[in-house]
Amino acid sequence: MSSATELIHSIPVDAQTGAISVPIYQTSTFVQEAPGVNKGYDYARTGNPTRATLEQLVARLEKGSTGIAFGSGLAAIDAIVKLLRSGDEILAVDDIYGGAFRLFTNVYEKFGITVKFVDTSDAAKVFDAITPRTRLIWLETPTNPTLKISDIEAIARIAGTQNCLLCVDNTFASPVLQQPILLGADIVVHSATKYLGGHSDLIAGIVVTKDKELGDRIKYIQNACGAILAPFDSWLVIRGIETLHLRVKQHCASAQLVAEFLEQHPAVDKVFYPGLPAHPNHELAKKQSRGFGGIVSFSFKNDSEATAVRFVTHTRLFQLAESLGGIKSLVSHPANMTHKTIPADKRRAAGVADSLVRLSVGLEDAADLIEDLEQALALVSKNGTKPVSTAAATV
Repeated sequence: MSSATELIHSIPVDAQTGAISVPIYQTSTFVQEAPGVNKGYDYARTGNPTRATLEQLVARLEKGSTGIAFGSGLAAIDAIVKLLRSGDEILAVDDIYGGAFRLFTNVYEKFGITVKFVDTSDAAKVFDAITPRTRLIWLETPTNPTLKISDIEAIARIAGTQNCLLCVDNTFASPVLQQPILLGADIVVHSATKYLGGHSDLIAGIVVTKDKELGDRIKYIQNACGAILAPFDSWLVIRGIETLHLRVKQHCASAQLVAEFLEQHPAVDKVFYPGLPAHPNHELAKKQSRGFGGIVSFSFKNDSEATAVRFVTHTRLFQLAESLGGIKSLVSHPANMTHKTIPADKRRAAGVADSLVRLSVGLEDAADLIEDLEQALALVSKNGTKPVSTAAATV
């Protein structure tokens, strides 16, 4: 049975009514037969049938033991960090999502949890950087926004020898393309806001663990801290997952065409997309994933922030907005948007240039998207680095 067929038929029909859509249990509490005797649920912070269906579904997709659904991707990351203690160290990918950077450094460092950033696309650098205090290795692969690829299997072996956890942020790939637990990861995390939900209409996060004991620990943290996903939003993610395979297939196909177009454009310096043979991790991406994703980043030859800002404010189909993974194409300028909280020197050292632009390739016709990019590139090529208005630059 194909994974797409298995996915569709793993979403249960309601046993009580026969409803083919998962019911939304919009309730805060559950009537008990006697004190402590219930039908599996007592209070909706601890558990909800709609949320439980989602958690089981994503755990199955990721080939893990336990799924835990949170109110946001950052809430999911926060719960994982709470597994650590003061004095512990996180070894994290250098090209990291700005929200995770902010959480690790500005929130948890004051509690004595330190973070060290390393280029995880080179497993030898991970091995060299690990210390006896390292308790968590944090990967994004592909990374946000330069799409570096890390060897999950090799880094999992390193983590195993040092008795530390390996967590992979699988948001960009989705379980359709990559299943890190099968490659040795202990934890997978998703911003379900992105490809799992797929329609830019919810905020959600998911954690999946390899084993039940670790999953129970994170569930305990979730219940103690309360960062749960609401029933309706849980249903929205389930609804999005129903079309995940089809959507990801089209995202990948269109992104490949967009990347190939950008690669030959005279105004473009570098194109970051694992599906291009020129990508330094292309062969590794082919080995550990079943596709290259729907995100394409690129920088300009003049390395001008003004050029990048002018470009992102003059596309027509690519909408200027935070986030990614939805059906509508989005464009962003990481240096001023998603990665603005990262100090400029660290951001540039990780490869996030001031002129870098990130595209989330949606489900529009690829030819229309390329035509839109072509007109915006023509405009900035004609006008060079002509300053943009303050209003446009701060969108």
